[in-house]
Amino acid sequence: MCTRALWSSCCERSDPVRTAEPRGSLAKTRARSVAIIGTRGYPSYYGGFETAVRHVAPRLADDGWDVTVYGRPGTTVTTDTDPRVRRVTTFGWDRKSASTLTYGLTAVLHAVWKKPDVALVMNVANGPWLPLLKLRGIRVIVNVDGIEWERAKWGALAKAVFRAGAWMTGKFADRLVVDARALGDHWKRRYRRASVFIPYGGDFTPAPASSIPFERRRYVLVVARLVPENTIEEFLEAAPELAEHHDVVIVGSSGYGGPIDEAAKRLSATHPRVHWLGHVRDDAYLHRLWEDAGAYFHGHSVGGTNPALVQAMASGAPTVARDTVYTREVLGDTGVFVQPDARSIVAAISAVLASADQQEALSAAARARARTEYTWERVGAAYSNALEELRRGPTG
Repeated sequence: MCTRALWSSCCERSDPVRTAEPRGSLAKTRARSVAIIGTRGYPSYYGGFETAVRHVAPRLADDGWDVTVYGRPGTTVTTDTDPRVRRVTTFGWDRKSASTLTYGLTAVLHAVWKKPDVALVMNVANGPWLPLLKLRGIRVIVNVDGIEWERAKWGALAKAVFRAGAWMTGKFADRLVVDARALGDHWKRRYRRASVFIPYGGDFTPAPASSIPFERRRYVLVVARLVPENTIEEFLEAAPELAEHHDVVIVGSSGYGGPIDEAAKRLSATHPRVHWLGHVRDDAYLHRLWEDAGAYFHGHSVGGTNPALVQAMASGAPTVARDTVYTREVLGDTGVFVQPDARSIVAAISAVLASADQQEALSAAARARARTEYTWERVGAAYSNALEELRRGPTG
């Protein structure tokens, strides 16, 4: 086990201890403590888990929790921070298939030393380290994410690691969180484990009137990690035909480079109306892109409730989505569903772009559904309740 000196010298970089009283209902009692493990840190704009932590951690502090978020070097920003959220950076191996495991281990070891009341662990890849937390008497709730071993980006070894992590999670986690009801059904069938449903939320603040070089409701938008299971290859095949009459805006990257990134780069270089923006860190600019899009394509096929889809709904983007159980659960009747081939994508997107009435109907319906089902206030309260129930009650 690492000693205090070791952690101080080589692992821990934390914000100063907070002195302000919690603002929640438990302000006059000893703060409950939670460690959030398995993301790139707070605040980070990398992906779905980071988005959730960025919104949930301050809300937990509002509710009287002493919150520590573990992260990685160079993956967070210094702005938009809540001083009540303690940030701890640990070390690991920055490799595609090993980063989650190694950073997860060092974060778990530090948490074992600090001993919070509960740990919120993101991603089943951290399943092998759960026994360390349990041996220390720390109760554990795990957000299982999607079915990672079905993602095409992972090789055989990585898929085996995720399967093993899922088995360990099913065996050692005290509680499970799923972000889609369909995922809860999967865990109940495969691992005989019940779960708590907590989706993602959306930001409903109107985006500032930032200047974007695209005409409102006249361009196609896709926001996704450039990996095969997000139907990006099929979308890139459809892009040249769509770009004959409309701008096509591509936001995202694989994170590690590769053939899909190269294909997006080539399209952007050879077609004047195809624009590959890469990873956009400016939320206001990204939200404006969603608000003004004529059609937003969402091709995710693996996982549960996708935060990009929820934010697209909150922003009122007319959405054309790959037809999966997850997208139907989130969108309900507020989107257009297509099969994952270039011809179907072109036909569906072109039809939406050709009808201003359909665009506005889809936009209004999506916003209304998001306000009813997907708000960060509801999400934060659900996490706080789940953590408190785990802290107070029996496990299992």
